[in-house]
Amino acid sequence: MAALRAVHSAERLAWRAPAGRHSRPLPVWAIAITGIAEFMGALDSLVVTMALPVIRERLHADIAGLEWVVNAFTLTFAVLLLTGAALGDRFGRRRMFLFGIVLFTLSSAFAACASNITLLIAARALQGAGGALLVPLSLTILSDAVAPERRNFALGIWGALAGAAVALGPVVGGAVVQGLSWQFIFWLNVPIGLILFPLAWSRLRESHGEAKPLDLRGVLLVTLGLFGITYGIVRGPEVGWASSTVLGGLVGGSVFFVVFVLWEHRGRAPMLNLELFRNRQFSVTNGISLLMSFGMFGSIFLLAQFLQIVQGYSPLSAGIRTLPWTAMPVFIAPLAAVLVERFGGRIVVAFGLGFQAVGLSWFTVVVTATTPYAQIVPPMVCSGIGLALFFVPIASLVLGSVSVENEGVASGTNNALREIGGVLGVSVLGSVFSTFGGYRTTTLFDNGLLPALAVGTFVVAIAAVASLANPTHVRSVSRSSQIE
Repeated sequence: MAALRAVHSAERLAWRAPAGRHSRPLPVWAIAITGIAEFMGALDSLVVTMALPVIRERLHADIAGLEWVVNAFTLTFAVLLLTGAALGDRFGRRRMFLFGIVLFTLSSAFAACASNITLLIAARALQGAGGALLVPLSLTILSDAVAPERRNFALGIWGALAGAAVALGPVVGGAVVQGLSWQFIFWLNVPIGLILFPLAWSRLRESHGEAKPLDLRGVLLVTLGLFGITYGIVRGPEVGWASSTVLGGLVGGSVFFVVFVLWEHRGRAPMLNLELFRNRQFSVTNGISLLMSFGMFGSIFLLAQFLQIVQGYSPLSAGIRTLPWTAMPVFIAPLAAVLVERFGGRIVVAFGLGFQAVGLSWFTVVVTATTPYAQIVPPMVCSGIGLALFFVPIASLVLGSVSVENEGVASGTNNALREIGGVLGVSVLGSVFSTFGGYRTTTLFDNGLLPALAVGTFVVAIAAVASLANPTHVRSVSRSSQIE
């Protein structure tokens, strides 16, 4: 999920760099270091998805454990995303970027050595914290290192690496799991981190932003709130929705979340500027982003397992067979950009969500244990087209709803809410799957998959309808303002 979030960075940037004689040369080392760091973080999300069936067998995990393997990373990444950028502004972007490399590398080794599902989940949470430093700071470091007239080109390379990670993630994950073992999807990060650290130390320059106060209380409150709600949803099918464990998690998490909102409203330096939500376009755009992630990524969590567990494909074969879905945004992005220029982002986003809803509903019609792969390709293509049509204009809709000085926090808020939507989607759809089905037989898997996909379809369809509530005329946002 963190991987797909980054694709729109490449899809909305210009690729032609000015060739003026007095332009500063491109900082090749800065582009390479920050691009590889972003690639490493983006790749990690999807390679893990393809390893879930093997992890379930080797660590004797249930569906709740697999949900936490995904959600532990995404949850910490989401709640620390804005804080990671603020830490870089205050203590130094290079310094905190280096700390992020160390944390991500060590937690990857920790995950590779995990002997049970609990240790793996803990390691994934630490990985998410490292990613919350790497991803936003890689972008700000690169932006600071490049001359304004060449920034679009440099950031286009940065975003292209994220897009490549999305397309290659399932294939790389499948190849590593099948050719080596599931542990190596984490060991791969270790040599990359060991190479990146000395390069970043010696080649990147230090920079600072405005030293704003850190809202650590807000981070704690939203973490406890989201954890409680997610924990209750995940545990519900196993222990019963009326149990004290589930009710305690849901009620306690809701209380923490309400307190978080009250604190952010009254705090002097809130991590989340609630005043921005007074703007209808900002609220609607963030709402549909959350709903899209909820339905789409919750469905991907189950469909990635369907290809291996039900259809019997090897990890590598399953990864290759997801390319009509994951690689489609790379091909559709240029067309989507043209459509945005002609019809506006509001209409293109609505069509993108509509394509995704159609694709997910198509899956509910065709997926069975005996369905030929050829019948699964069309809904994959349809969903992939929808992702491209959604991600290309969504940044402009977010940034076009706020003033220039609020663009940074607006973009960070949208990214964080999209990640939170993915957490809730994996949890809710996983709980629906557990309620109606399970892993014991392929028939039981199908029994759980179909109602879960139906819920995902319904949520994305709601997002498509809600997207039409955005204003027709919005503030235009130049390319340069989108990336600074």
